Amino acid sequence: MTQTPEPVGASERRGPLRAGDRVQLTDPKGRHHTIVLAHGKQFHTHRGLFHHDDVIGQPEGCVVRNTAGIEYLVLRPLLSDFVLSMPRGAAVVYPKDAGQIIQMADIYPGARVVEAGVGSGALTMSLLRAVGDSGQLVSIERREDFADIARANVESHFGGPHPAWRLEIGDFADRVGEAFEPGTVDRIVLDMLAPWENIDAAADALAPGGVFLAYVATTTQLSRVAEDLREHGGYTEPRAWETMVRTWHLEGLAVRPDHRMVGHTGFLITARRMAPGVDAPLRHRRPAKGAYPHEEQWTPEDLGERAVSDKKIRKVRRDANAAAEAAQHHDGEEG
Repeated sequence: MTQTPEPVGASERRGPLRAGDRVQLTDPKGRHHTIVLAHGKQFHTHRGLFHHDDVIGQPEGCVVRNTAGIEYLVLRPLLSDFVLSMPRGAAVVYPKDAGQIIQMADIYPGARVVEAGVGSGALTMSLLRAVGDSGQLVSIERREDFADIARANVESHFGGPHPAWRLEIGDFADRVGEAFEPGTVDRIVLDMLAPWENIDAAADALAPGGVFLAYVATTTQLSRVAEDLREHGGYTEPRAWETMVRTWHLEGLAVRPDHRMVGHTGFLITARRMAPGVDAPLRHRRPAKGAYPHEEQWTPEDLGERAVSDKKIRKVRRDANAAAEAAQHHDGEEG
């Protein structure tokens, strides 16, 4: 019987803890520390240390005690932990939104997916898990430095290159036509300042019934995308929503919402591609035409985002590449 090959990255997620594994330490106060295990190294805080070799070879869920008697719970980080602790230059798509994108855009194993606006690769990892080794994900990023960080983070998480992934540098409208034949893309996910600029290119690339999804930060962007999807005529009526997560404090009878929560991060808007030559049904209510100017140039600062300095990007790029090299070196030793 032919043995089915193990999915990429699966071996990194199970078995005893090994040198090269990224682990998350949780102290008695619930604070997290993320380290990469290495023979001969130590984990230091101002309150003692322990040796990595005390952890290597142990099962996940073990507890290690440092020289001051402080205990740390040791687990491999979940993907949601990894994306919030990995090197990053651009803001990441939060796990709560990545989960909604996978579900509401119906990203399935074997799907042909294009994402644009890769940032640091947070959403890319969720998309790759969803399409699986047999799917196809083409990620398009304008900035080469961001693309380099994303590639390093993805390869660090999966322990090397993913067979379903191709990373392209350039503009969505130019690259999507080179990646797939027109009308053959199953899903398109845009995370960029002005996704409405690519509605036509997305329509050309999508198969009938394919899903268009945009992730935007502000209501002005949301409104513009919705109206331009309607004006195009080749998409179904758009749907939009946001997701907020409120965690709870659990201690005996003191059960209440936490004081802090992950509130607004962004809006998601989706629409389905109509069949070729078929116009979307007329809506009963339409805003007045010309409600929005079409000449403005959008910048991150317009949306209240903090500009990322070139110096920080260079540092994050070095850190991400170092983490990816360590992961691949570990994978090579295991092989």
